[in-house]
Amino acid sequence: MDILLTFTGFHDPYFKGLVDLEEQPGPILSLLNVRKFDCIILFDTPKTSKITEQTKQAINKLHPKSDVHVLEISLSDPTNYHDIFNGLRRHLHKITTDFSSARFYISVASGTPHMHACWILLTSSGVIPASILNVRPPNFVTKENPLVTEVDLSSADFPDVRFQDLPIQVERTQPDANTIRAQLSIVGDHPAMQRSLEMAAMLAPSQAPILLFGETGTGKEMFARLIHLLSGRPKDIFIVVNCAAMPENLVESLLFGHKKGAFSGALADQTGKFDAAHSGTLFLDELGELPQAAQAKLLRVLQDGLVEPIGHTKSHKVDVRVIGASNRDLRKMVKRGAFREDLYYRLNVGEITLPPLRDRRSDIPKLALSILDRLNGSLRSPKRLSTDALTRLQAHNWPGNVRDLENAMERSVRLCRRDTLQADDLLITDPITYADPLEALPDPYEGFVLDEFLSSIRKQMILRALEASGGNQSRAARFLGYTPQAIHKFVQQAAKKP
Repeated sequence: MDILLTFTGFHDPYFKGLVDLEEQPGPILSLLNVRKFDCIILFDTPKTSKITEQTKQAINKLHPKSDVHVLEISLSDPTNYHDIFNGLRRHLHKITTDFSSARFYISVASGTPHMHACWILLTSSGVIPASILNVRPPNFVTKENPLVTEVDLSSADFPDVRFQDLPIQVERTQPDANTIRAQLSIVGDHPAMQRSLEMAAMLAPSQAPILLFGETGTGKEMFARLIHLLSGRPKDIFIVVNCAAMPENLVESLLFGHKKGAFSGALADQTGKFDAAHSGTLFLDELGELPQAAQAKLLRVLQDGLVEPIGHTKSHKVDVRVIGASNRDLRKMVKRGAFREDLYYRLNVGEITLPPLRDRRSDIPKLALSILDRLNGSLRSPKRLSTDALTRLQAHNWPGNVRDLENAMERSVRLCRRDTLQADDLLITDPITYADPLEALPDPYEGFVLDEFLSSIRKQMILRALEASGGNQSRAARFLGYTPQAIHKFVQQAAKKP
């Protein structure tokens, strides 16, 4: 009796191909088209329950002679090795007891890579006597590499690995993008921000250089750290260089290092930033400020990975992932001859543009509350924001973006004596823009009467609400937070006036 054990995955039972989105059989159905099994056991998790049921139905329809069973593993995190091991071992003991004379096969094509690793370790350690079946994606299938390959881990070709020797209690997985986003306090659900975050996560594992574009304060350095932490490189080797802050005559020395006596003032050997970033990431902020001479040397490092410190006659190899950032349009700089075209295209393998706050206003309340939560950690008495305060924050243009918002929040929170900040407690020093509700406030002067001004504003707002509601007094009242009776009274009084 042949029994197949497999998790289900997001490509089961069918998935959309790359050409005209045609439907293709997933890994499990592809395997069953090549190999027949008397019994198929599908391991299900909470996130794949619908997929598992669809896969079971497809197998029953296409391979009615095979018995299909579903076993559940309660996994909140499909990348947690410890939970996957424990879930599988609980089921495997009963399976091997009930089917003691069966031949077991395990497919490692569906599920997460962590599940695949657990299958292989459980098999090689002897917990379950089984052969591993690898199902290749269609684009990797050749005459030499067939669709299905069988791997017998009990053969002499594989070392003897004992389960008790495996450090399964120690979780050493790379954190996912959402975990690192939370650690870095990167907040943003707006589609424009989500696209930038998704691109960062997709490009992070590669070794390709990346260019980050965005206005001042949009979080370019934070994005660079996100990419670095997702890259798999040593997390503590992240070197930041502000190209705009380096004296022009010292740029090459700071980036590539120098030998003692190489020039006047070189009193000792200096390690350059590229050597300091070896095996890690070098973040070049304000890249557009880099002098032309340094651009030429940077191009060489990107092309062949060779660094030649000033005063040395021999270059040496470095392994550095470069992330550049600029708030300037490098394409226009290339056209003006202010930035090397070859360097621009060498760096621009991956390009990510970070949206300004005014283009993702829906994120401003979440950002403000996140900043407030952080600030409250250093206050004796925690502060809160009123709805009106959040509305004013969302209406402002924030020319300095997230950094500007952070500064205004901290300034306001620390100087406000009330527990709840109102709209007029916000100390926004930049020019008021967009639809800020306090934009039209006049400066007080001798003869100014506040009550008359407020009465005039009240009248204008009621008239605007009536216009916007098409004369519907109940709807106009809801617009203003008034009672319908108050609006009706206003209309009656207005009608009596000549």
